[in-house]
Amino acid sequence: MLKIVGYPDRYSVAPGETISFQVSVEEGDRFDARIVRVLNGDCNPEGPGLKLPHVPTSIDGSYPARRQRIDPGSYMTVPAMPPLADQAFTFFATIWPTLTDRGDQTLAAQWDEERQAGFRIELVDGGRLAFVSGDGSGTARVATGKPMLVRQWYRIAVGYDPASGRVTLIQEPLRHYPLVHDADRVDGTAETRPTPLAVPFLLAGSPEADGFIGRHYDGKIDSPALVSGIHGLDRYLPLLGSGVPFVHDTGLIARWDFTREMRTTRTVDLGPSRLDGELVHLPTRAMKGWNWTGEQHDWTRKPEHYGAIHFHRDDIYDAGWETSVAFTLPDDFKSGAYALHVHCGDSDEQATREDYLAFFVRPPRGKNRGQRPKVAFLAPTCAYIAYANHGEHITARGAEALMNRLLPFGHSDMYMYYHPELGGSLYDSHADGSGVCYSSRLRPVLNFTSRYHSWLGGHGSALYQYNADTHLFYWLDQKGVDYDIVTDEDLHHDGYELIKDYQVILTGTHPEYHSTQAWDAMKAWVDRGGRLMYMGGNGWYWRVGFHDTLDGVIELRRAEDGIRPWIAEPGEYFQSFNGEYGGLWRRIGRAPNVMAGIGFVAQGFDVSSYYRRAPDADNPRASFIFKDVPDEIIGDFGLIGGGAAGIELDCINTDLGSPPNMLRLASSEGHSSMMMLVNEEFGVVPPALGGDQNDQVRADMAFGETAAGGAIFATGSIAWCGALLPNGCDNNVSKITWNVLERFMDPRPFTTD
Repeated sequence: MLKIVGYPDRYSVAPGETISFQVSVEEGDRFDARIVRVLNGDCNPEGPGLKLPHVPTSIDGSYPARRQRIDPGSYMTVPAMPPLADQAFTFFATIWPTLTDRGDQTLAAQWDEERQAGFRIELVDGGRLAFVSGDGSGTARVATGKPMLVRQWYRIAVGYDPASGRVTLIQEPLRHYPLVHDADRVDGTAETRPTPLAVPFLLAGSPEADGFIGRHYDGKIDSPALVSGIHGLDRYLPLLGSGVPFVHDTGLIARWDFTREMRTTRTVDLGPSRLDGELVHLPTRAMKGWNWTGEQHDWTRKPEHYGAIHFHRDDIYDAGWETSVAFTLPDDFKSGAYALHVHCGDSDEQATREDYLAFFVRPPRGKNRGQRPKVAFLAPTCAYIAYANHGEHITARGAEALMNRLLPFGHSDMYMYYHPELGGSLYDSHADGSGVCYSSRLRPVLNFTSRYHSWLGGHGSALYQYNADTHLFYWLDQKGVDYDIVTDEDLHHDGYELIKDYQVILTGTHPEYHSTQAWDAMKAWVDRGGRLMYMGGNGWYWRVGFHDTLDGVIELRRAEDGIRPWIAEPGEYFQSFNGEYGGLWRRIGRAPNVMAGIGFVAQGFDVSSYYRRAPDADNPRASFIFKDVPDEIIGDFGLIGGGAAGIELDCINTDLGSPPNMLRLASSEGHSSMMMLVNEEFGVVPPALGGDQNDQVRADMAFGETAAGGAIFATGSIAWCGALLPNGCDNNVSKITWNVLERFMDPRPFTTD
């Protein structure tokens, strides 16, 4: 198990800026920290081994250790709520519960757990509506007798009168089914009167004695309201239909309209007191409400149909840890891949007592950029965030069948299993089965670190995402290439200006996720003469959005098509962060082929294969690529799966936007039945999907010139960079890559005649 974990407050930092690191230590009272350069994070003895040289800085040293906790689960808080229990009131809401069998869940509360005082409105005993009251000396509960069904809409009313102690509970399904008895009304008495408290009013959670929030509700809440006096649902119905503030509604305490300010964490109160709330840990917005009819799927066009927020007990945005180490970079600090190496003792078979908290140093900002090198590496941090704490191998059945091998669990995997509060990736599902569509970097991300071995990385080195990209860092260092690192998050914020001065940009092994702003900036650079070296597979696949005001969080809606471990509900395909249609770039007319000349076609995670030279390799336009490489078979070796063509593959397809001048230099072959055609490539399921039977399953190594004198070189395989390093970087994969990079660094334009 891990004994030390942490995270930086950013993945990209410029010289002169400060980056902070939040560290939690489970043993001892001190830990050591130092900066290292990340050149190779692969422990495989068939490669060069770990290359993490120390970079002496002012922060080298020992620091006080402390254990830091995460308080997961989303909720809404209204800090300025007056004490509700000192007068008669009724709470109304329309709810869609999703996980009623996981303990008591709070819908609304004004409660002090330490004093056991106040009130909570809950779902108890598998879905029964309840009012819980406490006066500091004891608690009491009044509940309905019939549980609500999951994934069904209900209108609820919970009224309380302090003068008489009367409690009224009403739960009414919006859809009635024969022989299903889930409606109920109870009129009872609170044996213990709730103490009126001037504490925050919470929705979907309740305070715990340790200061954390617990008893989280899983499910949707739409149109919550508070009204003076005890009322039935007839009082609630007029509050559902109006889109204007209820400033003249006598007795209205609050009515929150979740269709307002959808792109923020603010919840707008339409009542006269403007008791606006704040959402914590990013529950999912732009969710279908109780009145959604399907007539409009774009929430920006009919927001009144998207008045629900989906809360989850395992939502997490910001772990909120205190800073343990802060580092202000010198003004001359070199751009590159780095990590804070933290260490709290010697590791053994039972425990890992060190970690590498990864980050990138980008070029200086603005007018202080100075003279930059010709080459940049575009770090796919959106993909790193999308895969953050990817735990399908732990939670999903069939993972070993998909990999076609046994999957060993390391200390990081076990830590993820025992610490679900870390939050999942965009590939995981919440406890209630709904997909995780927000992912943040402001938490420990156990697979964004050197030395992590991924279950998706194939046999051999078993590297994927960030750690697989370190193969390229090592290769560039061995070749003596001077280069900068920029991240796609930087590109999203800074746009084309960030990359306009670079002649060559190399991608990582799996640049899968991109925002519209980053996509546009990259396409502008390519179209204006940039030389793109696409060093992986399955790039520019999913469209994501960044939040307008919150740092380091992206949103994905898995809409309509593609490889999807979970599928967005119909009507929930548009992103809440920016209103854009989510899903595959291909589905909105921007297939990866438009950007990189090739696009995703197949995936398989067992063994990697090789390329066979194609006739276009003899085209004079490609002569520089195969200089001193006469081989017909290319990359029948590699640290990722044993070959250069594996994991995920891309090929040329002019129907999807591959330029007609792209040369198919080589194509992979010999793939196993586990390397399968992806589902967006067929309508009717064909009889043969595997690479042993389907000719479409291949990686194309491709090259083509662009109209502005630039060019694109694409490898078509995630495993390509794993084949750069064998034999001391002296092999045909390395030679081809160097030939391309050397020519791309040459300022002579590529001919377009």
